[in-house]
Amino acid sequence: MKKIFLTFLLFFTGIVLAQNEQLAQNYFDKGDFEKAKISYEELLKNQPYNTIFFQRLIDCYQQLQLFPLAETTLQNRLKQFQQASLLVELGYNFQLQKQEATAKKYYEQAIDKIRKNPNEVYGIATTFERKNLLNYALQSYELALTLDPKFNFNFQMALLYGQLGNTDMMIEKFLTEAFANPQNSLLIQNQLSRFMSEDADVAFNDALRKALILRTQKTQDVFWNEYLSWFYVQQKEYGKAFIQQKAIYKRNPETFSNIVNLAQLAIEEGDKETAKEIFTFVLDNTKDLELLIQSHTYLMQMRIDSATEKEYPTVASEMDLLLKEFGVSPYSLSLQILQAHFTTFHLKNPELGKSILKTALDLPLNEYQKADVKMELADILLFEEKFNQALIYYSQIEEDLKNDVVGHEASFKAAKTSYFKTDFQWAQKQFKELKSASTQLIANDALEYFLLINDNTVADSTQTALKQFARADYLLYQNKTPEALVQFQDILKSFKGNEIESVTLYRIGKIYEKLGDYNAALIQYQTIIDKYKDGIYIDEAYYFAAEIYNKQLKDIEKAKANYEQLIFHHEDSIYYTDARKKYRQLRGDTTL
Repeated sequence: MKKIFLTFLLFFTGIVLAQNEQLAQNYFDKGDFEKAKISYEELLKNQPYNTIFFQRLIDCYQQLQLFPLAETTLQNRLKQFQQASLLVELGYNFQLQKQEATAKKYYEQAIDKIRKNPNEVYGIATTFERKNLLNYALQSYELALTLDPKFNFNFQMALLYGQLGNTDMMIEKFLTEAFANPQNSLLIQNQLSRFMSEDADVAFNDALRKALILRTQKTQDVFWNEYLSWFYVQQKEYGKAFIQQKAIYKRNPETFSNIVNLAQLAIEEGDKETAKEIFTFVLDNTKDLELLIQSHTYLMQMRIDSATEKEYPTVASEMDLLLKEFGVSPYSLSLQILQAHFTTFHLKNPELGKSILKTALDLPLNEYQKADVKMELADILLFEEKFNQALIYYSQIEEDLKNDVVGHEASFKAAKTSYFKTDFQWAQKQFKELKSASTQLIANDALEYFLLINDNTVADSTQTALKQFARADYLLYQNKTPEALVQFQDILKSFKGNEIESVTLYRIGKIYEKLGDYNAALIQYQTIIDKYKDGIYIDEAYYFAAEIYNKQLKDIEKAKANYEQLIFHHEDSIYYTDARKKYRQLRGDTTL
């Protein structure tokens, strides 16, 4: 019984202490330092060795300007525990009272402790950092290293140099640490990425690039080629990253994984020329069946994307030849799915597309491969306006791969199916749930459709315009671009000045871009800029207008003007980072 009572008492005491700690923290967070002081004094009576409670109590004293009490408390603790870091705390207490000379005396005493025992650096330097006394923290680390070169403070010193604005030394320390301890590379790259995206990134990026190139030339170690490749990927300069990856491959021709990943990134960012170059390199340098099929699939997809209708028969023949070469097996599944898609959406032969996929389903496929086939089969059924049958397949994938990216994609496509069939209430419910999807792209797209339905239902309870818009979107899905364009233009005529006008202008602009009529696309974007400055498509209008002026019409001044509008007035846009980088390149800020 005594043991049970003791256990219960300890448990109850623990709960009370936890509650008191939470109460003290709440007072502190709210700025009620008088109550927080009383709470922490009480907590320290029960746990006198708790450094967190002690630090909070000192903070309370200082916030209440009880500096003599803080000094006495710190001195007593210093006598009791002989912690050198408390000298920093004492110095800071005098600094708060503007007694700089006395503060400096204690700081120097703390540093002197490191001279006597270099291991004291950990507590002292950390306390200096916590008090934002960065130069003293740096001095502490440098002194400890002088006394014992075995110490490694590269990471800590790099952060301090960064905070002090000495980015050259920060780069030096980070890169030294990365090479010495490659397991820390990801952490270091995350830190470097933060500086690369800051407003002053041009000079920093240039300094980092030069530092990496210098190391690549000096050591000839592939580690630096990898780092330089990573740097160019952050800059979205995939051609330069590929040069580094080729250098790595020549010295270590064991794997193509990084090269293939680079090609995929290039495709995602629209750099198809570099992607083609990379996949052609893979085809020329491997006999691995999986890699050969993967490369051919990507190259064929890009071939389809750029092909004209007259070229479709040639594309179909090339596809047939590839499947004859590699055979119909689980290995060539990506080619089979691509052939089914091309046959349906470009050759308008959905029956043949479904036949290809049903043959594929008879193969010994894993769970994800089955999901890929079913997804394409559902897409084809949707193409045929067999909405309910499509939904069955999407639902099967959702059920089989819950909480997976593929499952979320199926959910999104199911929501779009409901949207296409004008079941807006159900579609809206699904899009609302998908707004918080872990996949950012799906979450963004779901939000766009959610707002589309919501805004145009509020503006028009009959949803007449929205129904016509959904039909036009469906024609786009079917790859019936001319018919979709006519439908969108009809919406503009019938619902001029209505809520739906801005998104319709945006859709028409993207269609004209696809058709290569860039001046017509610019007219749509300019209309959005002129009439819907407060609308949700204003940042898209500025960005895609800038892209046309920049890449297609080579009108640098107009490109800069549009990028500038997005940068200065739409900082929350998903296009902000790209716009800023491209604007600076056009302005001649960077030598990258």
